[in-house]
Amino acid sequence: MQRLPSWTWDPAKAAANLRKHGVSFELAAVALDTDTGSLSETDPHPDRDRCDTLALIGSLVLYIVHTHERIISARPATPRERRKYHNETQ
Repeated sequence: MQRLPSWTWDPAKAAANLRKHGVSFELAAVALDTDTGSLSETDPHPDRDRCDTLALIGSLVLYIVHTHERIISARPATPRERRKYHNETQ
């Protein structure tokens, strides 16, 4: 199991996510760190144990699905999600 300060993830899932979406879980972990990233409000995921978060890292807005400590998936936000992020963080 990979780990970055307070985040864990499955290495095989992380590799598949990187291939599919071009986003590493390491980058997602940094984006979720509120000291370095800027987060929109976290929304509950249909699966009650998960959350959906829009986070900014550099100029990239990410859509991240996670639990309290585990990253499940991360991808670039869609145009609609980017607008939502910018509206919520203004």
